[in-house]
Amino acid sequence: MRKSTHPEDLEGVFAVPPLARREDQKRSLDLVENERLVEHILRGGVTRLLYGGNAFLYHVTLNEYEQLVAWLDGLPDTCWCIPSVGPSFGRALDQAPFLRRHRFPMAMALPCADPRDAAGLARGLREISDAAGLPLMLYLKDETNFGADRERGLDAVAELVNAGVCAAIKYAVVRSDPEQDAYLEALLRRVDRRYVISGIGERPAVSHLRKFGLPGFTTGSGCVAPALSEAIFHACRRGDWETAGELREKFLPLEGIRDRFGPARVLHHAVEAAGIAKTGPISPFVSPCDAGEIEAIRKAGRGLMETRAAGGL
Repeated sequence: MRKSTHPEDLEGVFAVPPLARREDQKRSLDLVENERLVEHILRGGVTRLLYGGNAFLYHVTLNEYEQLVAWLDGLPDTCWCIPSVGPSFGRALDQAPFLRRHRFPMAMALPCADPRDAAGLARGLREISDAAGLPLMLYLKDETNFGADRERGLDAVAELVNAGVCAAIKYAVVRSDPEQDAYLEALLRRVDRRYVISGIGERPAVSHLRKFGLPGFTTGSGCVAPALSEAIFHACRRGDWETAGELREKFLPLEGIRDRFGPARVLHHAVEAAGIAKTGPISPFVSPCDAGEIEAIRKAGRGLMETRAAGGL
């Protein structure tokens, strides 16, 4: 039976893991190492898994996608797994039958940069949702995700939420000051904030939960230290913003390196450098980090792991 989705399901931390691959000619998926990473995340108390950009799902083959969603559906029932779909309309329709076979609460629609407008994109997302037999999480990565007309885009998002096509929104528009965000304020005037999660990791998470009342946040670095991410969330829930801010600071060295060298490629290496799982090669179109970058990643990841251990988390 397909898992249903309720707004309270979005209250918490969503880990966004990398995808481990073998060192073979085809860079095939390494489900043993992926399971090791999932077990590490679960031991830290995070039970929501979102496979998207950090897993480079933009570039998987259909055969890999079929294998991935079957594996995700076989993870323990304590997991709440969300695969991504797309980013193109045609690719999403090709992937939809694989999603329909399984019991996911939703799939995240990867954002694309192809020609689009609000009405056309909304129509396409409705067709994808119908073909997959489940609602979608929208990934708002910039103000033009739904075309150049911001107001029409926001109205289209609201219509998709009201129609049940959209079950959640991953809000990931980067701001120098996350508390100053007119676009997010406009979105929350149209959409119940219970459907909107902070989607850019720990750096803006505390601000998003404190000022805007968002119910949860996604984390990449939390795949290294999931218990610390959980501790941030619970501090926010009880209104202990000082503790939440102090915990957030512990993520900033690794988050800073991710900002410098590329969030997904750095996380891919960080998980392996921390000894959590062998993530193997990165699939094209992204190049691996060089030796100097990996050493910086190793130091930041080790520091985060040591902080986790010292805190008994």
